[in-house]
Amino acid sequence: MKIISIANRKGGVGKTTTTINIATALSAIEKKVLVVDFDPQGNATTSLGIVKDKKQSSSYDVLVGKCTADEAILHTELPRFDLMPSSPDLAAAEIELVDVESREYVLKNAFQNLSAVYDYILIDCPPSLNLITINALVCSDSVIVPLQCEFLALEGLADLIKNINLIKRNFNRRLTLQGIVLTMYSRQNNLSRMIEADVRQYFGDKVYQTVIPRSVRIAEAPSFGKPILIYDFKSAGAQAYIQLAKEFLQQEKGSLNGNK
Repeated sequence: MKIISIANRKGGVGKTTTTINIATALSAIEKKVLVVDFDPQGNATTSLGIVKDKKQSSSYDVLVGKCTADEAILHTELPRFDLMPSSPDLAAAEIELVDVESREYVLKNAFQNLSAVYDYILIDCPPSLNLITINALVCSDSVIVPLQCEFLALEGLADLIKNINLIKRNFNRRLTLQGIVLTMYSRQNNLSRMIEADVRQYFGDKVYQTVIPRSVRIAEAPSFGKPILIYDFKSAGAQAYIQLAKEFLQQEKGSLNGNK
């Protein structure tokens, strides 16, 4: 089992869209996938057409010890694709964990029994570096960073990389940067091309070759409760995520071969 956090301290950069569409692609090639909605806004839950139910256990309940991880998991309409839904209560979870011993490792401990069930767990993190995100990074093997092609996004990226390295040194030695995904890219926009050039120059092959374009269809898909790969398979956005998934899988294959 591999656990990957999809994280960025900035909101609206495509974290949720990237999470659910990589998960959809993995499930399509018969990998068993769990998406953990770890954002109080619950966008991943809504984007998969799941109606939020206060009676249903959530990632919040797992984090504060009210239930086990498997008790909070829902099956989606997609085969081999499960979801741990979010709850607005996550926003207050940091306060509840203040006095908990080894509070940074709560999620890691909760996920230990899932290794026999899933090939991949993808965690959709909130747009901040709080104790919730720290728990996600501490239990993860790697991080994927969606990066919106805007100037200010570069400043946030530098801070995020520093934080990832800090968590690696202090809590999770195996944590690596899996890759950076350029999102909301416009080929007609000089700024997009400038941002792409700067990021590729600095991070090299850590930046996926595939870029995710600005797309009305991508923006529409969540309102229909479907990943873009299901909502409009032939759209430019869907095809971009298919290419990203292929890159991801090639990366995984190379990593496995390198570990032999």
